[in-house]
Amino acid sequence: MHNSKYDPENSGFISTERFRDLLATHGSELDPHKLEVLLALADGNADGKICYQDFVNLMSNKRSNSFRRAILQGSRQLKGCSLRDEAGLGLSQRLVRHVAYETLPREVDRKWYFDSYTYCPPPWFILAITIAEVAVFMYYGCQMDRLVLQVSSPSFLKSPLPYHPQLRAQAWRYLSYIFMHTGIEHLSLNMAMQLLVGVPLEMVHGALRIGLVYVCGVLAGSLAVSVTDMTAPVVGSSGGVYALVSAHLANVVMNWSGMKCQFKLFRMAMALVCMSVEFGRAVWLRFYPPAFPPCPNPSFVAHLGGVVVGLTLGVVVLQNYEQRLQEQSLFWIFFCVYTLFVLCAVFWNIFAYSLLDVRLPPPP
Repeated sequence: MHNSKYDPENSGFISTERFRDLLATHGSELDPHKLEVLLALADGNADGKICYQDFVNLMSNKRSNSFRRAILQGSRQLKGCSLRDEAGLGLSQRLVRHVAYETLPREVDRKWYFDSYTYCPPPWFILAITIAEVAVFMYYGCQMDRLVLQVSSPSFLKSPLPYHPQLRAQAWRYLSYIFMHTGIEHLSLNMAMQLLVGVPLEMVHGALRIGLVYVCGVLAGSLAVSVTDMTAPVVGSSGGVYALVSAHLANVVMNWSGMKCQFKLFRMAMALVCMSVEFGRAVWLRFYPPAFPPCPNPSFVAHLGGVVVGLTLGVVVLQNYEQRLQEQSLFWIFFCVYTLFVLCAVFWNIFAYSLLDVRLPPPP
């Protein structure tokens, strides 16, 4: 397509009129979803010309800033049938279509995603984290011969995984605490939300983005506990789970009219109920008389740390489908604020406990 006949000046651009003529001639050779997006690109480009590289990017399943701007500025509506109306799809195709409607607010993005998704790589991050959390829980369940309220076992906090204020110098505990849960009821609620929300999000946004939000929520959760609930330990993956769920729910609310997932109001209500039940249980457990005083039960503040990360950094990460994070100024603002919080929390952990003469529980 890029030759002297269509680009005599060798400028790398082609007029939108000639581009439409080419689509009319050769469009039958293209996937119908790509053809619709190409037409939207032609009709939405205000400059009257299209960059050859944009076409190459589109055909190789990449999109540039100019492509995104053209689609956003274009007044043309996609005239083909909606993705939901397509019939004769296999099971895997129906799953991808379902995920597209769960997470993306614009039809052009949904068709783009449906056309380009290949299950390679699979949503390995959330699945790997979930399997590891279940395996660790079962290991300690067998070791302690207890599945419900494991936290009441004398050996629960002796593991090298939970965060404990006396052992806060062991830096890995600020992340490894996600592999310990207070009981099967705690694990079940977290795993349900993690899989139902995390897997579709990773299928759309990839392991890097979802892993970033998840890990930032986990780290923010333990650091928030070390700053605000200084004598309490932390266990459970709620910081990461709440970061993902709150980011997704906020994204749905912000794009309410465009989100076409079925029963979205009911699904949001159910997600909020599950979050509230799990959070309420954590608050109750924190103030319930501990089985082994003076060490209190695990803190609930990690949930709140995850929510704050989800509503700030997480929303920005999920908001612009396929736009590179380094191109988003708002992402860098929130990331810098998050980094500043981490640095302040590190200094707090180094100096504040001794300056405030905090009476910590004995090490496990």
